[in-house]
Amino acid sequence: MIIHHLGEEPSVLNRFIAQLRDVNIQKDRMRFRKNLERIGEVLCYEMSKFLHYKTEVITTPLGEKKVQLPKDEVVICSILRAGLALHQGLMNYFDNADNAFISAYRKHTSETDFDIMVEYLASPSLEGKILFLADPMLATGRSFANVFNALKPLGTPKEIHLFVVIGAQQGIEYLEDKFPETTHLWIATIDPLLNDHGYIVPGLGDAGDLAFGNKME
Repeated sequence: MIIHHLGEEPSVLNRFIAQLRDVNIQKDRMRFRKNLERIGEVLCYEMSKFLHYKTEVITTPLGEKKVQLPKDEVVICSILRAGLALHQGLMNYFDNADNAFISAYRKHTSETDFDIMVEYLASPSLEGKILFLADPMLATGRSFANVFNALKPLGTPKEIHLFVVIGAQQGIEYLEDKFPETTHLWIATIDPLLNDHGYIVPGLGDAGDLAFGNKME
């Protein structure tokens, strides 16, 4: 897996991450969602440098200009429900992309043990396309792995790009043999630990609850 850790260098991205983590600021759901969206835009811009381009001639009121425009077919797939705000950020930059949505949630078998359940999927064909797979939190890595397995019958993408806001080192290592080695991981920041419940430490809490409200277990 090819890892692009954008938080390693100082930039305005770090302000967005800091606000997501801050226990006082994150109480504002609209701001929380907006920061996820803005981080998606930053990640997407950096990723766009790795796409394939073609030359087109654009006619202006005063003449013509050659420009390099992306030529790849893109499918943006977000993992419900936490991925929705991040999905919006990616879609802001790739507004002509096809969109896919897939569910993944933790079904607890004990206080600390759980299975990842995938029950809903709506997606176009992925054959020969660029797949963007988005989820704000990469904890154990099992959500990404199970979702990828569920997507396999829809075709083989030309490239796979994972978009993550905060990931645990353990989860990243787990994914390295679950995805093709040419897979790109675009991640804003990496945290060192998972706690006994499989949550990222220091992390930010439950991104889905913070963005959309608490859910019934």
